[in-house]
Parts: sequence; C-alpha cells; structure tokens
Amino acid sequence: MEIREYLPYNEEEILRLYTSVGWTAYTDQPKVLREGFEKSMLTLAAYEGDELLGIIRTVGDGCTIVFIQDILVFPKHQRKGVGSRLIQSVLERFSHVRQIELATENTPKTIDFYKSQGFGEMSELGCCGFMRI
Repeated sequence: MEIREYLPYNEEEILRLYTSVGWTAYTDQPKVLREGFEKSMLTLAAYEGDELLGIIRTVGDGCTIVFIQDILVFPKHQRKGVGSRLIQSVLERFSHVRQIELATENTPKTIDFYKSQGFGEMSELGCCGFMRI
C-alpha cells in the first residue's frame, strides 16, 4: 500500500467512494464536494497500484490546528489497516501541531478505532465540542 497526496481530483472515483460508505449528503452536491477538496489543506490517498483504497482529508492552518474532515475507505478494504495508515500519515506530517481534531459517529466501532489511533474524547480533556445545528 502506498500513501500519497490525492491529486488530481477524480470526481467519478470520489463519488464512488463516498457512495460506497453511504455519505450521500456529499454526493448529492458534487460541485460543493469538489470545491471542498480543492480548498482542503491536505488530502492523502491510499493506493494499491492504481486502485484507490481510501482517502483522508484535512482542513485547518497546519500550525495550530488540523481537523480531519473526512476519512473514508472502500468497504471491501476496511479492517485491513488502510484507515490506520492514513491517520498515521497525517499525524506524522503534522507532528508539530498541538491540536489535531475530528468529529465522528458516536458508535462503539468508531470510538474504538479512533482511540486505537491515539485520540481521546474531548470530555476526557475537560473540553466539549459544539456544532451549529
């Protein structure tokens, strides 16, 4: 498996990936998704040869904060270390950044995964997060 920057943007491939994991809020607006990718700080992809396995997309300033906006792995490649490699690549690249954050579904599966990658819940740090609803 090779991890490298995701360039150039391939709309068909990205829509297929987002659809495969059920993220239709993104696929319903492909133009907005493309703009999001173009304005992201860094997007990395995992490849096996020419086959895309998954991506991780970050936003932020890269100095004081990095937010992992998206991490997606095609279902047939999940639970094979792809997501872990993508996260570790981001953590290595931004090892100098104090705040690396993400938001995810509140399920045992996702919580266990992110904790295994060294993340803790904000409440464990005496913090809480908010989103506009």
